[in-house]
Amino acid sequence: MPKTSARLLSMLSLLQARRDWPGALLAERLDISPRTVRRDVDRLRELGYPIATVKGPDGGYRLDAGSELPPLLFDDDQAVALAVALQIATTSGAGIEEAAMRALHTVRQVMPSRLRRRIDTLRVTAVESPASRSDPRVDGEVLLALGAAVHAREILRFDYAGAATPRRAEPHHLVTWHGRWYLVAWDLDRADWRTFRADRITPRTPAGPRFTPRDLPAPDVATFVASRFQGSSGTGEWPCRGEVILDLPAAAVAHYVRDGVVEEAGPDRCRLVLGSWSWAGLAASIGRFDADVEVVGPAELKEAFAVLARRYAKAAGPRTRSRAPRSRR
Repeated sequence: MPKTSARLLSMLSLLQARRDWPGALLAERLDISPRTVRRDVDRLRELGYPIATVKGPDGGYRLDAGSELPPLLFDDDQAVALAVALQIATTSGAGIEEAAMRALHTVRQVMPSRLRRRIDTLRVTAVESPASRSDPRVDGEVLLALGAAVHAREILRFDYAGAATPRRAEPHHLVTWHGRWYLVAWDLDRADWRTFRADRITPRTPAGPRFTPRDLPAPDVATFVASRFQGSSGTGEWPCRGEVILDLPAAAVAHYVRDGVVEEAGPDRCRLVLGSWSWAGLAASIGRFDADVEVVGPAELKEAFAVLARRYAKAAGPRTRSRAPRSRR
């Protein structure tokens, strides 16, 4: 590669790595004179890179956003990360599968052979869960509109599938949860926080006025969303939590417990602390281990086992057929 071309690529890589670069520091890093820095910046501008001059005591340069996407430089780790992300984009639910595959092909075409070999050996098959395959995909334009409203802090006016009237909300975050996209927002008509499914939203234009963001009733948006789907009040904890002793080794139980606590409680016995959205749901979840259970507490969990026992006993009993009333003659 000619020396000038190599130097231009090195300068571009540096400009992408941080926001502002003093001219003297660029010259030092590239081992060239300040005059050569200025000439190389002019060459990059001619190639379409929007490099702004930063005024001040030190002076310097900044790579700004332009009207077109110029060629980009990635280091090896960034290139591999980008290729992997594009391969698993098919499970994002954002309706960008075809665009992601085209982007992956473009990136692969310009990769050095050493990186192309690494990517070719890292073939990822993104498998969706059966439950998410039937979920409707979200239009990419809808996601952009929701993201723009969140960024601009503008009240969102939208139609919501199943709702008789348009909705108004202060959009707070756009999130994904188990393959679906949700908008976390303050519902102005109901004066409460809501999570709206993005695939059911049809934004209206124009957007409403700007607003001052409210504080979420949780430490962060991840905790808030998890709490909403767990049925809790914003702590991120399950509303129902109990403790039992199972007649199973801890190793046999721990493999199937995601957010619970499993401890040895003697030979072939273990202590299990688990949570759920309801006491009946918790009792049923514990029952799946197919082992004798001793309830440590609380009393609500013991009562839930009693309710399920009666319900299951009834289901296991002889089937009774209802007789049609006999007609009177």
